[in-house]
Amino acid sequence: MTTNYSNLPSSTSNIDSATSTKNFFDTYYQKSISFPTAAIDSTIAYFTSRGFDLSAANTIAGTLLKQANIEKLDVFQLLDTMNGLNELQLSRVVSEILNYSRLKTSILGYKVDNSTLNQYEIRNIMA
Repeated sequence: MTTNYSNLPSSTSNIDSATSTKNFFDTYYQKSISFPTAAIDSTIAYFTSRGFDLSAANTIAGTLLKQANIEKLDVFQLLDTMNGLNELQLSRVVSEILNYSRLKTSILGYKVDNSTLNQYEIRNIMA
């Protein structure tokens, strides 16, 4: 049996060349990231157990996993550090994490206790 070597694609292949070209350019500016299933499931479970809705937990988990990947941190360590936070503190941390991943023209706000701020600083900021 002889083997034919060629630069042409195999004739038994039914793949359309336009499909691979479209897939290439559709994901040209998107970096593909993958996470272990255990990390995804445990992050979603952590936020749902803390009272977040499932869709919110999915969004927060995805953002947290991406940020942990960028900063080269273990997501389980991040979740362990959040265990000591109450609901208000956790909400504040989550809004900060989401704000870092959003466009600068759209941010999430939260109320800040003004009693801890220095009155001279407030006067200088407001003036």
